[in-house]
Amino acid sequence: MPELPEVEVVRAGLAPAVTGATVTGIDVLDRRSLRRHTDGRFEDELTGRTILSAVRRGKFLWFPLDDGRALVAHLGMSGQMLLRRPGDVDRFTRVAVGIEHPEHGELLVNFADQRIFGGLAIDPLVTTVDARPGGFAGDAVADPLVPDRVSHIARDALDPHLDAEALDRRVRSSRSGIKRILLDQTAISGIGNIYADESLWAAMIAPEQPGDSLSSAQLTLLLEEVRAVLSRALAGGGTSFDAQYVNVNGQAGYFAHSLNAYGRQGEPCRRCGAPIVRVAFANRSSHYCAVCQPLR
Repeated sequence: MPELPEVEVVRAGLAPAVTGATVTGIDVLDRRSLRRHTDGRFEDELTGRTILSAVRRGKFLWFPLDDGRALVAHLGMSGQMLLRRPGDVDRFTRVAVGIEHPEHGELLVNFADQRIFGGLAIDPLVTTVDARPGGFAGDAVADPLVPDRVSHIARDALDPHLDAEALDRRVRSSRSGIKRILLDQTAISGIGNIYADESLWAAMIAPEQPGDSLSSAQLTLLLEEVRAVLSRALAGGGTSFDAQYVNVNGQAGYFAHSLNAYGRQGEPCRRCGAPIVRVAFANRSSHYCAVCQPLR
């Protein structure tokens, strides 16, 4: 599943092409990729609208429109947003959005999704509870607005407005394992299985370590490592294990070559040499070093 770095790569790639562009037409090839839009209203409501910016919070991406609403995208397990020229067709394209930009001319944004766990929706924008910018918008400053369906999603680790003290209190009052808390998008957003494993390895904390057993110093270190891991992954273009994650030009990221825990079961820990262990976790897997990350 695309996590924060992968979604940010997509946002940054789309922003120059879509900001200030007008939607000229919609071709819906599979209505399962539309959320809460089962009739033709999606096409009618989006066509003619001007896109004001591209904003991200955690794994959610949205494009504020000139009518006070936003086009919201969630990539799910295999979603892609590909920037193309008119007439270009990508495999598994579910929705094609035609746009015209004052400088770049006519373009096409193809929403492709092999497994159809992601989707698009038009959603009203609501004021953020803390009156801070709704998310990250690159060089632009996002308005203090967030799509209604994203309003319950916590700020992410790279958001300067994340309330670290509130996160500390939430973690230390929970008996859940720390990895489960990191994956809870209402606690901190943008972290999925890959970067949870990588961050916990870097902080030398066991995935199942109860939140209420961790000190504030350990949580401060963990948040620092989360930010460092996400920043390195972003610089590397994200993590691609197959063709399901690519940037807007269809190119894969290369951070997979820098992973220390995830996907390295049986290989030596880069810190101590013990084999990386893989265990079942909530219909997924956890990867960690049992020597460096003992359950205490």
